Amino acid sequence: MAEILEYLSEMLSYPFMQRAFLAGILISVCASLLGVSLVLKRYSMIGDGLSHVGFGALAVASALNLTPLAVAVPIVILAAFVLLRLSENGKLKGDAAVALFSTGALAIGVMVVSVTTGMNADLNSYLFGSILAMSRSDVVLSVALAAVVLILYLLFYNQLFAVTFDPVFARATGVKTGFFNVLLAVLTAVTVVLGMRMMGALLISSLIIFPALTAMRVCRHYRSVIFTSVILSVCGFGLGMTVSFLFATPAGASIVVVDILFYCIFALIGTVRSR
Repeated sequence: MAEILEYLSEMLSYPFMQRAFLAGILISVCASLLGVSLVLKRYSMIGDGLSHVGFGALAVASALNLTPLAVAVPIVILAAFVLLRLSENGKLKGDAAVALFSTGALAIGVMVVSVTTGMNADLNSYLFGSILAMSRSDVVLSVALAAVVLILYLLFYNQLFAVTFDPVFARATGVKTGFFNVLLAVLTAVTVVLGMRMMGALLISSLIIFPALTAMRVCRHYRSVIFTSVILSVCGFGLGMTVSFLFATPAGASIVVVDILFYCIFALIGTVRSR
């Protein structure tokens, strides 16, 4: 026990690890809260699609020597809004629209990188993730995002519940379903862009998908799924970062491996309970 505490104390003595933990925990909370609604609405892969759009935007920003987040955030928000509209209008199904944006944006990003300066360290950190890349501005944005998401769920819990499970009934009862859908899409877009620094564009969707799916293996009520998803997300992040520090493994991949382990354990528990 003393050795574990010593390792943790050493790990948190580094400023970049402090920033990574603070921002990572907040992003994990946001991703898990948003993930429950996205998974239940069968739109769980939107995180993967938006992360690829984000990488394309970051590649363009890098080529033009612009501030990465200043370019990526509005573009990804716009992509989330367009994806939502395409799905609602029935012109493209959700998975088809995500695949279209995902592959198209990634291809644009790769083309821009290939014809300009090539893959630099900053773009590489957005693609694969890097805890060293977490800056103070990322932490400030993470705090602001977490505050908005938590306020959203506290103030509009009943409306979000209705929009998630039965949007037709919610609309009939006067709930502004369009507003809440757009709000969810915008918050998801910002969460994805901020999380790309830590997890990378290839793995950020795992923060949205795994905690919600894992919680649903055992929990049966919306409220319990939300609380369990948040706890699993934060614990998965903390354990993953610890494994990454102890064994010098990539942070994003370590977090995903821990999330997979959690899912297997909860799937086993759910199977035993059902019998």
